[in-house]
Amino acid sequence: MGTPAFALPSLKGLIESPDFDVVAVITQPDKPLGRSSIHQPSPVKKLALEHNIPALTPEKVKKNTDLLDKLRMLAPEVIVVAAYGKILPQELLDIPPKGVINVHASLLPKHRGASPIAGSILAGELETGVTIMKLVLEMDAGPIIATSKHISITSHDTAGELTAELAEVGAKTLLESLPKYLAGEIMPQEQDSTKATYVKLISKDDGKIDWNEPAETIARKVRAYNPWPSAFTYFNNQPLKILKAEVSSDIAKPSGMVGQTPDNYPVVGTSTGGLKLLMVQLSGKKPTTGKDFLRGYPSLVDSILS
Repeated sequence: MGTPAFALPSLKGLIESPDFDVVAVITQPDKPLGRSSIHQPSPVKKLALEHNIPALTPEKVKKNTDLLDKLRMLAPEVIVVAAYGKILPQELLDIPPKGVINVHASLLPKHRGASPIAGSILAGELETGVTIMKLVLEMDAGPIIATSKHISITSHDTAGELTAELAEVGAKTLLESLPKYLAGEIMPQEQDSTKATYVKLISKDDGKIDWNEPAETIARKVRAYNPWPSAFTYFNNQPLKILKAEVSSDIAKPSGMVGQTPDNYPVVGTSTGGLKLLMVQLSGKKPTTGKDFLRGYPSLVDSILS
């Protein structure tokens, strides 16, 4: 069960492994891509169909007797979930005798919830990883089967870059641990819930920058919300995406006011320090460096972003 590209390495690994027979895939229904009205299958569905694996695309999983009946007919020994995108009911969790196993992109019990990669960046974590765990009804609270090696989070890593790296790490950890778990060689360990932290589902509005926050906080948001929903502000009443930025002490300006660094990049005042805009994108335009944007829009300097 999975939907986006994050799930592909895990599915590909299971398909190619001699230890497993993938009898079906469950993924989100086809959706329009971008501005197109043409519905496109999810990355997981595409991969499944390439390998002649049946792909189920239910609109809902809760109280879906048809889906539950199909799963009981398939009689899977275990179900693997990787970024499926919906909460699973107990009736589904009870079907496979070995349970439902989740590939979760954080070091549990930290960053339970829907956006663990963005959550790790926002929290200023210096490292992350993937946890293979059994699903229970409580969000990401199930016992841990395995934890991956720890992956460093640098001050430049975006959510998109970390997602690609953790997808590969998660698949490797899954394929190493799942056969041992099924053979009874691994006993899942309960989490210490007193150390649990939670992250919410990210919405488009979360990308709106508040220039009254510290520069470090805003810089993390720029990385955490790249590629979606993108951190953004308004310049001349038009949305301006901030795709890449870093904390700067070059020029102190009031919150939201734009200055210019000695190397000719825009720098915006915040409650603590400045934020140097390295890569931006004005609505309807292509991404450009902050330096090039400033050449095209010199009025940016001394303007106030909102």
